Amino acid sequence: MQNPSTIALSRVVAQQRLIDITANNIANTATSGYRAERMLFGGWMSRQLHTDAPRGGQAITYTEDKAIYRDTNEGALSRTGNPLDLAIKGDGYFTVATSNGPRLTRAGHFSLDATGNIVDANGNALLDTSGQPLQAGTSDAPLTIARDGTISGANGQIGQIGLVAPNDPTAMQGEGGQRLRATGPTSPVAAPVIIQGMIEQSNVKPVVELTSMMEQSRNFEFATQFIQEEDNRQMNAISKIMTPA
Repeated sequence: MQNPSTIALSRVVAQQRLIDITANNIANTATSGYRAERMLFGGWMSRQLHTDAPRGGQAITYTEDKAIYRDTNEGALSRTGNPLDLAIKGDGYFTVATSNGPRLTRAGHFSLDATGNIVDANGNALLDTSGQPLQAGTSDAPLTIARDGTISGANGQIGQIGLVAPNDPTAMQGEGGQRLRATGPTSPVAAPVIIQGMIEQSNVKPVVELTSMMEQSRNFEFATQFIQEEDNRQMNAISKIMTPA
């Protein structure tokens, strides 16, 4: 008697997680370099092993949220004119050194700190092709950054920005709206393209996400209503069984 409720409950749990992901996408509409998250649904089939199925019996399939993946479509580019605002065209991620280790990002708003390191908005150093912090002297201004990431100043070449890409695009975990942790190996991008003076905006489309949120909310309400009605049906059935004729 519990099968309809447990099947619907599996859908409610997955639907709630989908709503949370969509809400996070909406919250990051204005986060530069953010890429929207999507959920991959599947079915988990319950079977009894090493036993004969009863006559008329069948496998039960529950809803399962199998994985979360990222929309890899590029966000629109916005011109800022800031020489240390950088946008990646095509594949790849900047690498920044955090207190928890290297992290990947598409957010390209950088500046110089007091020691001359090129850092992101949180003070994390931007790394070069060899994984070392990029540092410019006070006399190197103004900085020029070529499309391949080579940084040059008034005193000559400073270094080259390292762009990497994970070997498995799904092997990344988000840390906030802008940073990602690679859970697998990464490789240098063969032909990096970096545009100076521009920022990549979030690829979230607010109208699409809001429309999806409304549909997801309706599906959630339908599933929870079904569980309530099924519970009422079972209670009525039990009450009739227990009531003497």
